[in-house]
Amino acid sequence: MAAKDFVYQPPSAALDIIHADDDVIVLNKPAGLLSVPGRLDEHKDCLQTRVQAQFPTALTVHRLDMETSGIVIMALNKAAQSSLARQFQERLTQKTYIARVYGHVTEVRGTVEAPLICDWPNRPKQMVDFDNGKPSTTHYKVLNQEAETTLIELTPVTGRSHQLRVHMLHIGHVIVGDRLYATRKALAFSDRLQLHSQSLSFKHPSSDQTMSFESKPTFVST
Repeated sequence: MAAKDFVYQPPSAALDIIHADDDVIVLNKPAGLLSVPGRLDEHKDCLQTRVQAQFPTALTVHRLDMETSGIVIMALNKAAQSSLARQFQERLTQKTYIARVYGHVTEVRGTVEAPLICDWPNRPKQMVDFDNGKPSTTHYKVLNQEAETTLIELTPVTGRSHQLRVHMLHIGHVIVGDRLYATRKALAFSDRLQLHSQSLSFKHPSSDQTMSFESKPTFVST
């Protein structure tokens, strides 16, 4: 399915709040919900607006793709937003994702270093471009080999748009259910992108204490 065929139908589930204090709120974003408002009126419903309905001072710090589920942190004041944004920019946070990719990844561990750039004629798609792309690095670890797929843990070093999706495509194992990059069996395998932000660690803006949160993906049986 091409992006132009997409109709936005955000899930109606209530906010899944993992943690909240005077400075930060940590949430478990469902797949199918935008992180921030889109340009069109029908794209105004998003995680940011839903959170601000309950926490009016909430400010966005980082984003997940609409189809990606999992942990998102928001700030509840300007000072906290500045601190958290700096941590993301300076790569002081630690993040892991879980994905199910099509095919069998033969290397148990590995690193993808492939520079990324916007595929402008086909935006919002991104692509690998070794001449003009921005440096992008992802570490991966195989968790389980399945009949047609591989469950994999992804640790991004950089934070480029669609980085994990394009890096998996680059090594020949696209994430299943990916409407932008998957085709045929990999697309039909799942009715959603099977990519989940599983863990996030950061320094609390006020106490400077390390805080770590984890959320299990719904597409993996326990």
